[in-house]
Amino acid sequence: MPRAPEGSRGIDEILAEARARLDRLDPARAQRAAAGGAVLVDIRPAAQRAAHGEIPGALIVERNVLEWRFDPRSDARLPVAGAYDLPVVVFCQEGYTSSLAAAALQDLGLHRATDLAGGFAAWQAAGLPVG
Repeated sequence: MPRAPEGSRGIDEILAEARARLDRLDPARAQRAAAGGAVLVDIRPAAQRAAHGEIPGALIVERNVLEWRFDPRSDARLPVAGAYDLPVVVFCQEGYTSSLAAAALQDLGLHRATDLAGGFAAWQAAGLPVG
């Protein structure tokens, strides 16, 4: 293994720091949050959505453009993304990338951003609706 540069952090450390800031939601809580007005955001690539399915009603915003679509200051923001207090629940396939993405949204000022613990796989395993 190469020697890590001074001041660098490994992905496990970065992930732990991101998750320490989040009130991660289990599938049942995520479903209730969506019913209460939270925006469920699927950041998975098209190939994963095609292979595994989707959560009906979730907004699809692939990871590579997430910050631009949700930053209220961005000219590329989505119409739904005009407020910093918007409740956003990000999910990926298994709940790793979504933690990093939700922390990035918090860095933009979306203080209510979080993620779905276990991702789409946990949602599906809980027997919640998929399409």
